[in-house]
Amino acid sequence: MDQTELGSIPAEGKRLHGMIRPLTLEDISKVVEIEEASFPTPWKAESFRSELVDNYLARYFGLELDGLMIGYMGLWNVMGEGHITNIAVSPAYRGQGWGEYLLKTVMETLKRTEHMSRVTLEVRVSNYTAQKLYTKLGFRPAGFRRKYYTDNREDALIMWASL
Repeated sequence: MDQTELGSIPAEGKRLHGMIRPLTLEDISKVVEIEEASFPTPWKAESFRSELVDNYLARYFGLELDGLMIGYMGLWNVMGEGHITNIAVSPAYRGQGWGEYLLKTVMETLKRTEHMSRVTLEVRVSNYTAQKLYTKLGFRPAGFRRKYYTDNREDALIMWASL
């Protein structure tokens, strides 16, 4: 995916410029910072490196705001269906629409460029904020993965969206 201009959307009363672009190895340290601030069992740098270098199914994107990496998203393209592995926005930028913009833009772009027809993800059953966002973007519940999360054995809600 080429760099995709997102235009400007309001953030903290300012007009700022956001851009989505493919992640590179140079982005891993910032992605790990966001990951560690976002999840109780964060992925390590080596996991992201392996995804970028070794996994031909993987597509990873960063969201930059005026040159600062504030979010990222990863997914696998498995036979025309996307499986979202990670999505996070830095805590200071949450609640401003950036996560929605990232997810929506990547989904629309991959539908057009890679002909994806559907996308799936897992979300903690307790993460109502994320579930609300996913529902807004067309995701629907499809089942559970029992004791999916290793930190507390919490169930994951499986959600699917048609593109």
